[in-house]
Amino acid sequence: MEVEGKGGEAGPSTTTQRKFALPVDTENKSTTFRLFSVAKPHMRAFHLSWFQFFCCFVSTFAAPPLLPIIRENLNLTATDIGNAGIASVSGSVFARLVMGTACDLFGPRLASAALTLSTAPAVYFTSTIKSPIGFIMVRFFAGFSLATFVSTQFWMSSMFSGPVVGSANGIAAGWGNLGGGATQLIMPLVFTVIRNVGATKFTAWRIAFFIPGLFQTLSAFAVLLFGQDLPDGDYWAMHKSGEKEKDKVGKVIFNGITNYRGWITALAYGYCFGVELTIDNIIAEYFFDRFHLNLNTAGIIAASFGLANFFARPGGGIFSDLMSKRFGMRGRLWSWWIVQTLGGVLCAVLGQISSLGLSIFVMLVFSVFVQAACGLTFGVVPFISRRSLGVVSGMTGAGGNVGAVLTQLIFFKGSTYSRETGITLMGIMTIACTLPICFIYFPQWGGMFCGPSSKKVSEEDYYLAEWNDKEKARDLHLASKKFAENSRGEGGRATTHPQT
Repeated sequence: MEVEGKGGEAGPSTTTQRKFALPVDTENKSTTFRLFSVAKPHMRAFHLSWFQFFCCFVSTFAAPPLLPIIRENLNLTATDIGNAGIASVSGSVFARLVMGTACDLFGPRLASAALTLSTAPAVYFTSTIKSPIGFIMVRFFAGFSLATFVSTQFWMSSMFSGPVVGSANGIAAGWGNLGGGATQLIMPLVFTVIRNVGATKFTAWRIAFFIPGLFQTLSAFAVLLFGQDLPDGDYWAMHKSGEKEKDKVGKVIFNGITNYRGWITALAYGYCFGVELTIDNIIAEYFFDRFHLNLNTAGIIAASFGLANFFARPGGGIFSDLMSKRFGMRGRLWSWWIVQTLGGVLCAVLGQISSLGLSIFVMLVFSVFVQAACGLTFGVVPFISRRSLGVVSGMTGAGGNVGAVLTQLIFFKGSTYSRETGITLMGIMTIACTLPICFIYFPQWGGMFCGPSSKKVSEEDYYLAEWNDKEKARDLHLASKKFAENSRGEGGRATTHPQT
C-alpha cells in the first residue's frame, strides 16, 4: 500500500543535503506512505512504533479473556472486576500527559522505550498475585504502557508530511490497537497450550502472562536499537551538535494547554477510543454471561471487535487525508463528526439487542465506526500546534483514557446498571460528547460551519504566533515556519494559499 502526498522531493535550497529513500518535504518528512517498505528512518519508525504499541496493548488487556478463570481463582466480585477494568485504563491518564511533554523534550524513541521497559515488570508480577487488590494493582501499573500511543502518534507526525500524516497515524495506531483484539485470541490459546502440557488451570493462567511480558520487553529494546526520533537524527545527538535547541518545558506545556482545540479533541477522543477501551474490558465477559457461551467462543467474538482495527482505524486516517485533499481541514472535521456520531448510534442500538447473531453483527459494524473515528481524530491533532505537538497529543490521548474511566465508573462498576443498559447509555454519551467538534475553528482554514477568517490569516500567522519576538530572533521558530509552508493544502482546493 502506498499513499502519495502532494509534496515532492524537496529542493536543495530548502533542505539539508541528507539523502532519503522516500521523497521528503522541507522538514525532511516523507510525503509518501509505503506500507511494505522498511526504509530508514521513516518507515522503520512506523513499524517499530506500531509493534511496540501492539505489545503494550496485549499486555494491558491480557487479563479480560481469562477473567472467568481468574475470578474463580482469586474470588473476584463484580465490583473487583469493575475496579480492575477502571484501573487498567486510569493509570495511563497521567502517563499520557507526561509522555506528550517527554516526546517534545526528549524525543519519542527514548520516551516510549523507557515507559515500556518500566511497565513490563507489572505484567510479569501478574503471575504472583493472590488477592483482588493485587489483581487491581497489576492491571493499574500495566496500563501505564498504553501511553506509548502518544509517542506513536508523535513519532508518525514527526516523520510524515501533512498530506499523508492521517494515514500514517491511523495505520500505526490501528495496528497497535489490534492488540486489544489479538489478546482475546492469544491468551486463551496460550492458556490452553499450557494446560495441555500438564499444568492446572490456576497455574496455567499465571504462566500465560510471561508471554505478553516478554514481547513487551523485546519491543522496547528494538525501538532503542533500531529507531530514530526525527528524519534528521535523534534528539540527544541534535541537541549536542546544536542542530536542535532544547525548548523550555514551561512554554511548551503552557502553549499546549491554552489551545482550546486540544481540549475538544480530548473530549471527543474520550468517546471513541475511550469507548473502545471500555468494550475491550467488558465484551468477552458480556457475551460469556449474557448468551451463556464458553470461554473460547466468547473470546473469538470479543476478538473480532478489536481486530477490526486492522482496517477500521487506518481507514479513518486515510479517509481524513482524502477529505483534506478535496475540502481541506473542514473536510477532516465534518467526516470525523459524522463517523463518530454514527458510532454512538450503533453503540446505543447494540445494548438493546437480545439476539446473539444480530448482536455480533451490530457490534462488528459499530467497531468499524468507533475505530475509524479514532483515526479521524488524529488526522486533525497534528495541525493544532507545531510547537506543542506532544502536549496536544498527550492531552488527546489522556482524554481517551479519562473517557474510559468515567464510562466504566458510571455504567460498568458494580450492579447499578446491567451490561446492556450501560452499553446503550455509553452510546448516548458518545453522541453528546461528539458535538463540540463543531466548535473547532482554524482562522486560516475555517471550521465545520464557516470558512477562513475575513482577516486572511495565513498558516505562518497561526503557527508562528506560538513564538515570541525574542525566540524568533534566535531562529527557534524556523521548524514551525517550514511546517506552516507544508500545511497550505489544509485550506482545500478552493482556498489553498499560493506559496510565497
